[in-house]
Amino acid sequence: MESEIKNVIICGLGAIGSIYADKIHNKTPKNLRILVDERRKERYLNEPIIFNGRELNFNYILPTDNDFKADLIIIATKNNGLNEALENMKNFVKDDTIILSLLNGVTSEEIIAGKYGWDKVLLAFFIGHSAIREGRNITHDDVNIINFGEKNPHTVLSEKILRLKKYFDKIGIKYEIPSDMYYAQWAKFMLNVTCNQVSAILRMTFGDMQQNTVFQNFAKEIMNECVAIAKAEGVQNTEKLIPETINLIRGMIPEGKTSMLQDVEAGRKTEVDIFAGTIVKLGMKHNIPTPYNKILLELIEIIHENQNIKNLKYSTSVK
Repeated sequence: MESEIKNVIICGLGAIGSIYADKIHNKTPKNLRILVDERRKERYLNEPIIFNGRELNFNYILPTDNDFKADLIIIATKNNGLNEALENMKNFVKDDTIILSLLNGVTSEEIIAGKYGWDKVLLAFFIGHSAIREGRNITHDDVNIINFGEKNPHTVLSEKILRLKKYFDKIGIKYEIPSDMYYAQWAKFMLNVTCNQVSAILRMTFGDMQQNTVFQNFAKEIMNECVAIAKAEGVQNTEKLIPETINLIRGMIPEGKTSMLQDVEAGRKTEVDIFAGTIVKLGMKHNIPTPYNKILLELIEIIHENQNIKNLKYSTSVK
């Protein structure tokens, strides 16, 4: 008999983590914990996240606590916070804990499974309109879906999937369960690789991308590299990836901005390592040329370096 998901931990209160922390807290506040370190706990207690105009006041849990066991752990940090999250949550993992990563890219689940085993991990990704974050204020229009499933294609839902499905139904979290989750994850990844990086460099909204034919031709070259890598990585039906990605771009709200563009505008380091960085590394692994992604990687690293120079000048001038 399947066990029921009750106790939940969320790692990361950013643009995505806040969406689901808010939903779960509204239904079962006593069963939700937000995993933080001492510094973040103090900050959130003194200056709570403001989500769509409402302060979010959660029950926080520290890595050293040992009186709570999680049926579900949702990781919604930035990718550079994944290893810290995995270490911090070790006290709360039990034999049947489900671990769900909402991180961008196609590498986080392998890293999680390397520490906690594939028996606890489902593939997952978030798709929807980007939340807008300004300081501690987050606004979101509630257009969001979590796609999740097993790595291998399936026709019968596994016990883990059924448990999570039942929980999401109870909380009111929108979801889809693709029959080929690995393909679906790569389709989302290809959208990120194609749009996020170019938008961050050229400051383009989705509307700009939809109207600019030169961008669209350039994007197809990026997509071709992704398709070649996906095929080498064992993704099935890769011939559908490009037309599906083009349709996804056409369906985005014109004024929408990618998360990577928002990072650049806010002076934050981007997640280029898990987009172009992953494609370039896998290209070397499979001996597949990836010149477009290599250039994107280098251009965004130039942006990072420029941010570092500006930050250094600012910190020097205010002393």
